[in-house]
Amino acid sequence: MPKPAVRALTSTLPKALPDAFFDRDAQVLARDLLGKVIRHRVGELWLSARIIETEAYYRDEKGSHASLGYTEKRKALFLDGGYIYMYYARGGDSLNFSAQGAGNAVLIKSAHTWTDELSGSASLAQMQLNNPDAQGRPRPSHKLCAGQTLLCKALGLKVPVWDAKRFDHAVLLVEDTGPVPDHIIQTTRLGIPRGRDEHLMYRFVDAAYAPYCTRNPLRRGQVEGRDYFLL
Repeated sequence: MPKPAVRALTSTLPKALPDAFFDRDAQVLARDLLGKVIRHRVGELWLSARIIETEAYYRDEKGSHASLGYTEKRKALFLDGGYIYMYYARGGDSLNFSAQGAGNAVLIKSAHTWTDELSGSASLAQMQLNNPDAQGRPRPSHKLCAGQTLLCKALGLKVPVWDAKRFDHAVLLVEDTGPVPDHIIQTTRLGIPRGRDEHLMYRFVDAAYAPYCTRNPLRRGQVEGRDYFLL
């Protein structure tokens, strides 16, 4: 059986967003990252996922890691926009990008698998191998990146490799592939302890992909204008 075609890695590389793209207010960055594609090169394959859910964090609010103060582990949060901040959450890796202002950042909460000329069926198959379900079976493509740790597992992103690093555009980057969300949902963040600014509406979801994010903000019982806003 012939192998799926893979674009030569040394020819046309994806066009990475510049570091300056990330040097903006955390909420603005969180919205603007929706629809962008994260690409991670593993061997001869580009593993790719379209960002569908993000959360903004600020140093001066209690829900952020930076509010706990500077440490060597958190130093990426205090660097210029466009640094990678990774940490462990619930036994898995989580991916964040520093934003404008010391201590401000955006968490990539979930994504959806992305296939194109550069990232084809072989890339998707590798992501399924990276992130099988509890029984060891391939996850459906729409569930592969439906959470911050699932996303990192599917893309093969690890804290020891990428924390406090800049993007290496030959290996890891974020690309603007063109399509942008028609509508964005703004709502509260997930997993914020009570009393730590859990009420702040700093989570942003591509409305077209709402059923595939960490928690659907349009699920039954949610009321527009109270529980979420449609931008």
